[in-house]
Amino acid sequence: MKAIIITIGDEILLGQILDTNSRFIARELTKLGAETVEMRSVADDRNAIVRALNDAFLHADVVLMTGGLGPTKDDLTKKVLAEYFDCKLVENQAVYHWLTEMFADIPGRMNKYNVSQALLPEKCTPLRNLKGTASGMWFEHKKRVLISLPGVPFETEYLMHAEVLPRLKEKYTGLLLRFKMVTVFDVPESEIALKLANFEETLPENIHLAYLPSEGYVRLRLTAKGTAVEQLENYFDALLKELYGLPYQPSTEGDSREDLLRRLKQAGVTVATAESCTGGTIAHMITLIPGASAYFMGGVVAYSNEVKKNVLGVSAADLEKYGAVSEVVARQMAEGVRQKLGAQYAVSTTGIAGPDGGTKEKPVGTVWMAVAGPHGTVTEKMLISHTRERNIGRGSVHAIQLLLTQIEKDRTQPETH
Repeated sequence: MKAIIITIGDEILLGQILDTNSRFIARELTKLGAETVEMRSVADDRNAIVRALNDAFLHADVVLMTGGLGPTKDDLTKKVLAEYFDCKLVENQAVYHWLTEMFADIPGRMNKYNVSQALLPEKCTPLRNLKGTASGMWFEHKKRVLISLPGVPFETEYLMHAEVLPRLKEKYTGLLLRFKMVTVFDVPESEIALKLANFEETLPENIHLAYLPSEGYVRLRLTAKGTAVEQLENYFDALLKELYGLPYQPSTEGDSREDLLRRLKQAGVTVATAESCTGGTIAHMITLIPGASAYFMGGVVAYSNEVKKNVLGVSAADLEKYGAVSEVVARQMAEGVRQKLGAQYAVSTTGIAGPDGGTKEKPVGTVWMAVAGPHGTVTEKMLISHTRERNIGRGSVHAIQLLLTQIEKDRTQPETH
């Protein structure tokens, strides 16, 4: 089954909101075994919507649309679809009943705009939305399926799980598309590609390797289609053997930083952070994962030398002698925040993010990091790039890796005092 996703809304094209619906829908379709062949965004304009539909039906079995289902005049989707499928907008009694149930305990809220949400193209099958007033719509046309969903993300997600995916599973049986992923840290994409050149040549036609680079890591996705899914595990094991010697971690389809942070959460230790060049990015990443309060004690953004000295206890003499970007300062920052916040482990970063501030001895992209724990402190130096965003991103990810590595090593050692 091939699918095309269309999002409708001027606000997307103007850059006022981010289209998260397409990503979510594509991910869910992939889990189902479907193949998303295209995503596109179009304006709240009749002609633009019709052109997108005509083209999509030439290339896909299923078209999923989001947006334009509100009760106001600028929401055109229902009107355009009624015209497109040559039918009228009629008051759907089932939808009207759903709406009256929704507003039964809220006197006065069932106004004319809410009532208008019961007007649907008569050729559609309504999909009940328990999260909002806009029903989803399911059309079948010349062996093709069109599904129209609200643009509000949590409503789209609800309808996908409650209505759309079960119907697609029933209609399109035997879908076969699977993938497995692995994340390689701190190795350039080009170097990984060279290492895997021979492996890629051995892949059969229905198994494909894709490279997904991000700051600090590259995700490798091995995808199998059709009967080749039976071979996926064997080829994935072969891929991991090819990666031997590189820092890698099998991962999910989500953000690989989240995989790292879930491992940190599962480690069962308390953690603190002391950040200079990364400016609180590590702490931010940690707290993005629910449940961080169970192990994250807190952090200090010690951007100035005064904060390094007065809050973290870094030696003024060492700052003067070695400079803020140095092994000794990174070490004292980690040890200082660990002691001050009472954490089992602490991680620190200090470096030159750029674009200015570099020297011949310490160029832009130089980052020192340290991890202080119950068995002592380890340090590491990186030279990342000339790009500020990359230095912050890669530095943060690598610091978390260093922290995890040390936690895992310490598990084999008795704690000392």
